[in-house]
Amino acid sequence: MGFLSALLNVVFMILGVEPIQKFPRALTKQEEEECFKKAKSGDMNARDKLIEHNLRLVAHIVRKYYVTCKNQEDLISVGTIGLIKAIDSFNFENGARFATYAAKCIQNEILMLFRSQKKLGYEVSLNDTIDIDKDGNPLTYIDIVCTEDTIAEDIDKKIKINKALEFIRDKLEDREKQIIIMRYGLGNTKAYTQREVAEKLDISRSYVSRIEKSVLEKINKYLTCDG
Repeated sequence: MGFLSALLNVVFMILGVEPIQKFPRALTKQEEEECFKKAKSGDMNARDKLIEHNLRLVAHIVRKYYVTCKNQEDLISVGTIGLIKAIDSFNFENGARFATYAAKCIQNEILMLFRSQKKLGYEVSLNDTIDIDKDGNPLTYIDIVCTEDTIAEDIDKKIKINKALEFIRDKLEDREKQIIIMRYGLGNTKAYTQREVAEKLDISRSYVSRIEKSVLEKINKYLTCDG
C-alpha cells in the first residue's frame, strides 16, 4: 500500500499540514457551511480547507478502531480518500452534520480495503475479525457498519458550551449572572437549589425561578441564532 502513503504525504504537503501528529482545529458550523458553498461553486481553496480541517476526524477514527493495526498511516491514507469523497458528495443544505456523514464515508473506505484484502482468501463475513481494540475486544465488519461515531456531537457540544459561557460572561446583567452561576455551579462554585439561592441573596424563590427561566431562554435563543 505504498502508493497510499505517498498519496497521504502529497495531501499533507499541499495543505501544509504535518503528518498525523498535528491537525488544524475543527471548523465552526458557520465556517464549514461557507466553505461548502464556495467549494460547490468550484473554489478549490475552500475544498482544501475542508480537507485540512477534517483530517483530525480521519486520525480519530483510525486510532479509535484500529489500535493494534501495524499500518495506521496506510489506514489514514485510505480514510483520507473517504474524507475527500464525503466532501465532494455532501449536501450541506439538508441540515445533516458533516462530521457524522464523513465518519461513515471514512469507515466505509477502510472497510472496502479490508474486504479487498480478504476476498482472495475466502468469502467475507460481517462477523470476521478485522482488528483488536485497546481493551482486547475483537472488532468486526458489523461493528464498523453499525457504529455511530460521536465526534460530531462532541465537537458541537463543546462549541455550544463555550458560546454559552461567553454569553453568560459578556451579555448578562450582574444579578442574572450571579443567579445562573450559583444555580449551575459554574466556575469553581457548587450548584445550589433555587431555595438556597433565594436564601443566600435574600430574595424570593419565585424571583430566582423567573430570572433563571429568562436567562435560559436567552441562552437558547443565542445558541439557536449562532450568536
